[in-house]
Amino acid sequence: KSGLDPGGAWHAWGMACLKAGNLSSAREKFNRCLKPPMDLNQLNHGSRLVQDVIQYLEATVKPILIADDDYFATLRELEATLRTRSLSLEMMCEGKMQHNSYYQECLFYLHSYGTNLAIISFYMRHDCMREALLHLLNKESPSEVFIEGIFIPSYESGKLHMLENLLETIDPGLESWGVYLIAACKHLQRKNYYHILYELQQFMKDHVRAAMTCIRFFTHGAKSYTELGGKQTWLLKIKDHLKVYLQEVSRSSGRKKMAFTFRKKMSATDVSRHINTVDLQMEVTKFLHQCESSGTSQITGSSLPTLFGNNNMKMDVACKVILEGKNIEEGFGIAFRVLQDFQLEATEVYSKVAKQLVKQQKYSEIRQLLKCVNESGVAAKNDGDNIILNCLNEFKNIPAEDLDNLIQDMDSDENKIQAYVMCNKLRSAYLVSVRQEKARAVQLVQHVRQLAESSGDDVVKAICAQWL
Repeated sequence: KSGLDPGGAWHAWGMACLKAGNLSSAREKFNRCLKPPMDLNQLNHGSRLVQDVIQYLEATVKPILIADDDYFATLRELEATLRTRSLSLEMMCEGKMQHNSYYQECLFYLHSYGTNLAIISFYMRHDCMREALLHLLNKESPSEVFIEGIFIPSYESGKLHMLENLLETIDPGLESWGVYLIAACKHLQRKNYYHILYELQQFMKDHVRAAMTCIRFFTHGAKSYTELGGKQTWLLKIKDHLKVYLQEVSRSSGRKKMAFTFRKKMSATDVSRHINTVDLQMEVTKFLHQCESSGTSQITGSSLPTLFGNNNMKMDVACKVILEGKNIEEGFGIAFRVLQDFQLEATEVYSKVAKQLVKQQKYSEIRQLLKCVNESGVAAKNDGDNIILNCLNEFKNIPAEDLDNLIQDMDSDENKIQAYVMCNKLRSAYLVSVRQEKARAVQLVQHVRQLAESSGDDVVKAICAQWL
């Protein structure tokens, strides 16, 4: 008469029937007020009303299992205990309650009015992980339901191995779980749970991704190469994963390309290249670890460069190796291989090294560097000269004698003139200019005269004018 929603009354009536143990009558009452969810895959446990029913039914089951010491049980509870006593042993052994009428009642309400997540969570609460997984597969639920309902509860309660065993039992090739496993890996990465991630990747036999996780274990948080020296086992693990992957690829290349759809793929040449990078990183690590231990190491950057970074970082590794040995020659061989293997801009690296040597006032070592570059056999004609020219921006800090020695070491007269001009040594520039072939000499001397005029060097200006 008053037009109020009767849902609340039907729900209260249904709950009263449940409490009285009249399960069939309760179903009829709830049928009038409970509705199935619009989307079975929504990430919640359905309506509050359904959750209340399930909560009550689950709470009612519990006393049955521990009724031995409940002396004050009501008549109805005693009756229920007697009715299920024969089954309770079996229920406790299996950790399941399929034979229990209350358990069946929960499933009825969940399947009629609950979401997939609610059903899966119910199975998980009652140690029925297999049923939870089969329900997930049958309903083709999205990966979010797997993460929320099965994966998080499994690793939080230390049952990851049990989950892995079940996944394998249901589908030995794991193909039907591919989408869910990839989603689980992404979830762990977002959470920074890298140890669980690595464990899962090994279970998935996803060797390429497992190798990438090992790279993170090797590089993450290290502040020195002494620390990296202690983490070299990760480099060996990277190699192991990549080698196993290569074996699997060569084994499966004869068969159909159906398998391994969710595992990361990589061409054999790329894998071989990565194995080579790991070998080189091991050499770099041993070398720099030794340098730090013997105290020859001087440069401490904010971040530690490794060969697993981008090209700029690889160039930093090459510089570090050249600079941190006892002398330039000691680390040059390894650095040269880094430059060759990754096809890096060698002159840029050598110039960086030379500038550092100027800062450290090791001028004789710059000459040592030029010697190594020339002897490497792949230096272009002007490489040595360019390295020196790049250093001369710092000429104000270089003592006159060392500056002259560096410029004398240049191959090309043109470059020497350019160097003298950069350092305001106009007289020396004039002396080299007049040694050139006549027509070119005239151009060069005119240029030096102009510079002398603009800088107010009357002596050099007069000499140039006289020669011209």
